[in-house]
This record gives sequence, structure tokens and C-alpha cells, in this order.
Amino acid sequence: MYVCSCFGITEEQVKQHADAGRCTPRQIASACKAGTDCGSCVRRIQALLGRGEGCATRTKLDTAKPGTPAAPAAPAPASLPVPPALPVPVTAPLPAAASAA
Repeated sequence: MYVCSCFGITEEQVKQHADAGRCTPRQIASACKAGTDCGSCVRRIQALLGRGEGCATRTKLDTAKPGTPAAPAAPAPASLPVPPALPVPVTAPLPAAASAA
């Protein structure tokens, strides 16, 4: 059955991507574009992903036994440089309307 009619992505394809380690709708979208056009399939993708055993969840990480390897942490996003403030142009006052004589 089709999950994403915009790109013709099936449930089976979403499951294959999940089995390959893509655990979030955003990761699925990066792999096959599903969910990136109209967005109506995102909730269905979430439902298909569920709480799969292959993906680390907060509960799994919190209950990991000491000495067992945990899922690797996601890399911190690179901070973007902040551009300097732009000067505000100062405009000269408009000349007073010349009085019509």
C-alpha cells in the first residue's frame, strides 16, 4: 500500500529504510523524499516507525546497564556565525514644502 502518493513510496519501502537504521520521519524523508511534499503521509510514517527495537529511545538509553554500550549520541549542530549588526542608514530630513506664492 502506498504511504506517500506524491513520490510513490510504499509501506514496504518505509519499513526497509527503518530496518536500515532510519528511525525518524525526517530520516525517512532524507532517504526517499516521503513526507517532503504535501506532508499528509508524515503521521502514517510515524505510525509505521512506532517504537521499533532497532532505534534507541530515551527509555532504552535511561535504563541501559552500566558498562553496556549505549547508542551513539547525535553530533552537536554546528553553530552558525552571527553576522554583525548592520548600520541603520541616517537620512536627511525632507526639505520643507516650498510655499506657493
